[in-house]
Amino acid sequence: MNRDIENTLQLQRIDLQRSELEKELAALPKHIAAIEKQLETGLRNLESDRAVLAANQKDRRSQDADIQTHQQKISKLRDQMMSAKTNEQYRAFQHEITFCEESISKCEDRILALMEQTEALEANVKAAEAVLAQQKTAVEAEKADARKRGLADMAKLKELAAQRAEVLKEVPAPLYTAYERIRKRTAIAVAEAAAGRCNACQLELRPQLMQEVRRGDSINFCENCRRILYYNPAIAFDTATGPGHAAAPSGAGKRVDMT
Repeated sequence: MNRDIENTLQLQRIDLQRSELEKELAALPKHIAAIEKQLETGLRNLESDRAVLAANQKDRRSQDADIQTHQQKISKLRDQMMSAKTNEQYRAFQHEITFCEESISKCEDRILALMEQTEALEANVKAAEAVLAQQKTAVEAEKADARKRGLADMAKLKELAAQRAEVLKEVPAPLYTAYERIRKRTAIAVAEAAAGRCNACQLELRPQLMQEVRRGDSINFCENCRRILYYNPAIAFDTATGPGHAAAPSGAGKRVDMT
């Protein structure tokens, strides 16, 4: 294979790796935001359960306050009954006392009902708190893992940048210019020519162009997609074996993957 093409192909491998790492790095903030959003459901459930429990407790306090008010009113009414001058006044006081006692009874019934609900509501709050705590632990672990991946990706990008700089020294400027121009419109700038076709766009190549790509003594482009073409011949070990040669290894005759 043409040495310049081989270096450009190596450049493409590095650039494809860099592109994947850059995509992952760009997606990490969104990923972290998404996993943090997972907590919102648990938090909303907890807040809802706490609100219901708080309403229950508020209602109980209100009922207790009403009982106290009615009791104070009854005490005053009884004092006033002692100074009643007529039976009608006495009965009026008695009627108001009865009304207050009935109101107290209703408040006590309501308190009992609320107390029965309280146990279940408190259990709901504790369960929601436990679920939220588990979610927080899981989310923090996932965030830590995401940050770790980000640091690893940045380190790998730095390593690839150094490798790219070294490979780039071996790529002629005109070829690199053509490579970058093609890479701006498509990720694959260097494509294999095999079986008489460009493997990228699948266009059948002219026999003369295919022969030139096979020879590898010049830089050739696909006439359809304008990608840089390379030829990756099969390695026929059986033709290389004979007297004085080692036996062909397993997989002999297979093509070398240069993509």
